[in-house]
Amino acid sequence: MSSLTLRNPHAVLTALQHRPQDVTEIQVARQTATDAWKEVARLAQTAGVAIRQPPPVQQQQRGRSRDDGGRTGGSVAFVRPREGVSLEQLYAPDAKRGVWLALDCIQDPHNVGAIFRTAAFFGIKGIVLTQDRSAPLSSIAYDVASGGLETTPFSLQTNLSRAIDAAKKQDMWVLGSSEHAPMDIAEVDRDRRWLLVLGNEEKGLRRLTQEKCDQLCCIPCRGEVTSLNVSVAAGVLLAHLTQS
Repeated sequence: MSSLTLRNPHAVLTALQHRPQDVTEIQVARQTATDAWKEVARLAQTAGVAIRQPPPVQQQQRGRSRDDGGRTGGSVAFVRPREGVSLEQLYAPDAKRGVWLALDCIQDPHNVGAIFRTAAFFGIKGIVLTQDRSAPLSSIAYDVASGGLETTPFSLQTNLSRAIDAAKKQDMWVLGSSEHAPMDIAEVDRDRRWLLVLGNEEKGLRRLTQEKCDQLCCIPCRGEVTSLNVSVAAGVLLAHLTQS
């Protein structure tokens, strides 16, 4: 299994805390390392992870380019990708109430990473992703997630329709998000086990996905910009669904 190259120290710290055996090497530019990277080095040393200086060329390029996670610097970590779980594990009926996410062909890894970060913030139970026509769980997604990909369970599926059917068999309700839906998110009953489905950045939910939903809701527009980035929309929807 090939390793991810992570440049966000917070993503690396979380990986070290949850699965240090999968962190294969840390490269820290000690003279210019931030406090966060110094903490990475300390934790890596405790875990017995190899720590090295970045190659000279990498240090010379420090600060000149924007890396995948939006940070600059010579420090990096090499981490094996996290493995997903089965739908049975993801949908475990451990509570009468809770929120899961399903991503219907979201193609920008920055959006995927941001959604994982938001999901981790709100304590989402898990995320279903499609393997085809979707962004892979790349280094970009891990960096942008800032640790969210380490703490939120996920399941990679070839068929979202079957994943939705499996959710319904676990007494979950399926809520689709669409800017054209007549129902306001404020009208949605929070006292349920919800699978919230988010659609593609350009096309939204596919027709078959919409037909599988028990309800469709929208975020009402109050201004002149009539749409939201999907990761921002995820934050608004999850903030409502997870309220006590």
